[in-house]
Amino acid sequence: MYNVRKGKMQLPVNRWTRRQVILCGTCLIVSSVKDSLTGKMHVLPLIGGKVEEVKKHQHCLAFSSSGPQSQTYYICFDTFTEYLRWLRQVSKVASQRISSVDLSCCSLEHLPANLFYSQDLTHLNLKQNFLRQNPSLPAARGLSELQRFTKLKSLNLSSNHLGDFPSAVCSIPTLAELNVSCNALRAVPAAIGAMHNLQTFLLDGNFLQSLPAELENMPQLSYLGLSFNEFTDIPEVLEKLTAMDKLCMSGNRMEILRVQALRRMPHIKHVDLRLNIIRKLIADEVDFLHHVTQLDLRDNKLGDLDAMIFNNIEVLHCERNQLVTLNICGYFLKALYASSNELVQLDVYPVPNYLSFMDVSRNCLENVPEWVCESRKLEVLDIGHNQICELPARLFCNSSLRKLLAGHNQLAKLPERLERTSVEVLDVQHNQLIELPPNLLMKADSLRFLNASANKLETLPPATLSEETSSILQELYLTNNNLTDKCVPLLTGHPHLKILHMAYNRLQSFPASKMAKLEELEEIDISGNKLKAIPTTIMNCRRMHTVVAHSNCIEVFPEVMQLPEIKCVDLSCNELSEVTLPENLPPKLQELDLTGNPRLALDHKTLELLNNIRCFKIDQPSSGDASGAPAVWSHGYTEASGVKNKLCVAALSVNNFRDNREALYGVFDGDRNVEVPYLLQCTMSDILAEELQKTKNEEEYMVNTFIVMQRKLGTAGQKLGGAAVLCHIKHDPMDPGGSFTLTSANVGKCQTVLCRNGKPLPLSRSYVISCEEEMKRIKQHKAIVTEDGKVNGVTESTRILGYTFLHPSVVPRPHVQSVLLTPQDEFFILGSKGLWDSLSIEEAVEAVRNVPDALAATKKLCTLAQSYGCHDSISAVVVQLSVTEDSFCCCELSAGGSVPPPSPGTFPPSVNMVTKDRPSDGLGVPSSSSGMASEISSELSTSEMSSEVGSTASDEPPSGALNESSPAYPNEPRCMLHPVCLSNSFQRQLSSATFSSAFSDNGLDSDDEEPIEGVFSNGSRVEVEVDIHCSRAKEKERQQHLLQVPAEASDEGIVISANEDEQGLPRKADFSAVGTIGRRRANGSVAPQERSHNVIEVATDAPLRKPGGYFAAPAQPDPDDQFIIPPELEEEVKEIMKQHQEQQQPPQPQPQPQQQALQRQFQIDQLPDFYDTPL
Repeated sequence: MYNVRKGKMQLPVNRWTRRQVILCGTCLIVSSVKDSLTGKMHVLPLIGGKVEEVKKHQHCLAFSSSGPQSQTYYICFDTFTEYLRWLRQVSKVASQRISSVDLSCCSLEHLPANLFYSQDLTHLNLKQNFLRQNPSLPAARGLSELQRFTKLKSLNLSSNHLGDFPSAVCSIPTLAELNVSCNALRAVPAAIGAMHNLQTFLLDGNFLQSLPAELENMPQLSYLGLSFNEFTDIPEVLEKLTAMDKLCMSGNRMEILRVQALRRMPHIKHVDLRLNIIRKLIADEVDFLHHVTQLDLRDNKLGDLDAMIFNNIEVLHCERNQLVTLNICGYFLKALYASSNELVQLDVYPVPNYLSFMDVSRNCLENVPEWVCESRKLEVLDIGHNQICELPARLFCNSSLRKLLAGHNQLAKLPERLERTSVEVLDVQHNQLIELPPNLLMKADSLRFLNASANKLETLPPATLSEETSSILQELYLTNNNLTDKCVPLLTGHPHLKILHMAYNRLQSFPASKMAKLEELEEIDISGNKLKAIPTTIMNCRRMHTVVAHSNCIEVFPEVMQLPEIKCVDLSCNELSEVTLPENLPPKLQELDLTGNPRLALDHKTLELLNNIRCFKIDQPSSGDASGAPAVWSHGYTEASGVKNKLCVAALSVNNFRDNREALYGVFDGDRNVEVPYLLQCTMSDILAEELQKTKNEEEYMVNTFIVMQRKLGTAGQKLGGAAVLCHIKHDPMDPGGSFTLTSANVGKCQTVLCRNGKPLPLSRSYVISCEEEMKRIKQHKAIVTEDGKVNGVTESTRILGYTFLHPSVVPRPHVQSVLLTPQDEFFILGSKGLWDSLSIEEAVEAVRNVPDALAATKKLCTLAQSYGCHDSISAVVVQLSVTEDSFCCCELSAGGSVPPPSPGTFPPSVNMVTKDRPSDGLGVPSSSSGMASEISSELSTSEMSSEVGSTASDEPPSGALNESSPAYPNEPRCMLHPVCLSNSFQRQLSSATFSSAFSDNGLDSDDEEPIEGVFSNGSRVEVEVDIHCSRAKEKERQQHLLQVPAEASDEGIVISANEDEQGLPRKADFSAVGTIGRRRANGSVAPQERSHNVIEVATDAPLRKPGGYFAAPAQPDPDDQFIIPPELEEEVKEIMKQHQEQQQPPQPQPQPQQQALQRQFQIDQLPDFYDTPL
């Protein structure tokens, strides 16, 4: 608290007052209220200002700001010590000069006033704002004010959508760097020629088609960015800019590369023309182009390329074209990138003696060119994903070769007798190798990495013929071979082994003595074998941090908890029965997976100890659930962390989505971030449930779900993003023409593939810049694709959740595809980017097709991907489908109509229909004694029904009534579900007619009454059944047929109420309860026969459902809200009801048995929809 005075000392109006004064950073803050820090605060910027001593007053200082509107505050200090301290600190601040200001991403519409306090700015960053040259507000400062900065050297105005070039910057002669990228500029003014000191000029991401000739007046211009504009040819003015050495014109509209234009620019050495639409190269003269040393033609439309004219070429990029032949001059060639083409011929002349890197992967080469073996300095050779059948022996003799990648070819063998080779990394995975050369590991004494996964190896070559070994092998991947126990002793020849993957082989044991010698082992994966135990000598591997041994027959928990460095243990899908733990868990243990061990039982103490692990997985005990998962689908999922042990993926699985006959599965991948996948996992299911209330159109509700999710990511989605795939299985029982559908929606590289008839059916699409329509869209929005193939250097996916700052180039709109599930559908897989980058969809489907357990299937996919070279986080979900032919109705197939849906109550919900045609002469249906009729009309367990309980069971007709020669509909083909249309055995289907009732339990008002045919309940409402399959016949024909039906066939239908079986226990339907005397309900009670069909009685007199069990009790009405009949009117109401019933049911003479059946059916058909009562 000091005495403060504002303004000039000579003015008498300014008086001294006691105020709070604070020095905060580079500003002086003065309170406007006495003895308080509240109220208005006066801020005085001190940078560029001055502090002076006031001699007229003791211990007084004058603080002044800089600029034309500077202000001054006088402060008197109480002591000399405080005076000196403030003078020293403020003098230091005032002596500073602002040289660099960053105001990017601040949503600025005009330049802030305090920006002009200092005229000494040299670097100003204003990118990604909304600046305008002339703001609408009169007092606002526009871009025309920038010329006041006379010392400015660097100015960044990118991504402001200016529309017109800011002419004011042409008046700043000191500018050396100007960035006006992504501003929708269509022209550059001629005044730009006045900027003689400009060295870097960035015009990328605009709509420029030409450049002014005045650019030649910039003698110091060394870099001119013209990428992602509208140029169709190289501007002629560039011939005059001799200080430039790089031509940057990627992402334009050039269709022809004219070498003559490059010939006129001898100062250009590096030519970047990627992401154009160049189809051919025209060389008007035969002379060589000596000055071009680097040529980038990636992502064009070239079919053939003869680059011999570039005789001094050093680096050539031509990836992702359509090249069939390629000719290059090899005098000075150092690096060749030609992957993802269709090359069958590759010629380099003369032999490239300086070539050190060569990537020709993903082509159609059948052999390695001879000149490759003669390249003396070749260090890295990638020939993967070709059709090569043999590697030349001379290739391994190259003393400079360090890395050889030959995976995904057709190699049957490697050269037999190898001389000493210097290869350090050898990848021969996904070939047809039966054995490796016998002296490979002895001659390759520099080999550190060997991947021979996905071959047919049965044994391994020895590392030495004596006890001493010189092997320095550190990583060995042998997954998915035919290796047996005989190869295990050979591993001891590699004492420095750190990573060992031998999953999915034929190992039955791992000798303890051999494990003891692998002391430096850090990671081991021996999953998918037949091991019964892990040797106790694993204790010798003191550096071990990862043990993966799922899908074996392990019965005894290994001694892995004694390892001090252990982090991850996966023992899922084994036969463990107990777990032995030390008193204290390992300090670094992060993950323990014990799922899939059905015999495992853990006591409370063990569970309490294991729950301290960050990621502990174990099967949940079975518990009752009224809406258990349908038995026709089962799922398993797995997640594995990548580099730095960060789990950047998440999985979602809801077997009983929305408490209905639906399911929802998802996989989310955040690439390098953890936040977005977690948010997607927690939120997307709720959003989808809300969208399903608004629309039933698959594409509409899926698209809306992703768009709403984008908004709900909030600030996390501004700078971060994530890929996602959702799969929704649904069936609308209220839609007569509906069927079970699987709808997949994805953004990013998370994808879904369905296995149908053993073949993969892709349901997703990966939108990246290589997609032609996506590249066209990105160019329209003028986004910059960097050399690593990422939009603005951030993401390679053009459709992804998050990254809102990249909008509209990157959008969250998903690819949506829906298919009707059929009996031929076996399973579908959801996977993250890491899975599909390592496995093709064909390989993934083939790998898990014969795996009976869904959890084991996901584990296998994850293990294969990691052994094949994936280092990213991986998530996979496998949903297995089990569908039978008799679960579908095909009545309408021959008529050309849509396939009717299966019944929503009885049969599993994950599939829809049978697409096979039935013979037109009728369908032979077995009698009830054969089990078919019983299966149709039997009781079902909870696992086969969802919470939307219904019945499609038909009454059990006599065998004669179901004969294929039945006169009912002789020419109408029927399916097993709907063989013939009998009036007293019609098929049941949910109707839109629903009577709400809070009292209805199961449609019975007492144990003496039978459920009403045509009406059933699911515990909270009474639903009317409607036959939607068999209603073609005329009413007259129906009545004639009823006269032929014996009385024994007139049993009432089954009433299926909410089942209270235990959750997670899939049970078969119990067919023993089928009979003609009474029907067993799903809850175990029997409904005896009774002829009461009063809908109101059934709905109101049914016993109340008691709360408890596994059901959420239906809402009970408040007694005060119920309508109560007064006692004095009770007799009158009963009389009216009796009269009404007599009117609806007139007395008839005693009928014969056949007439009784017709009468009962007629009464059912004539049930009124409502009653007229005085109340």
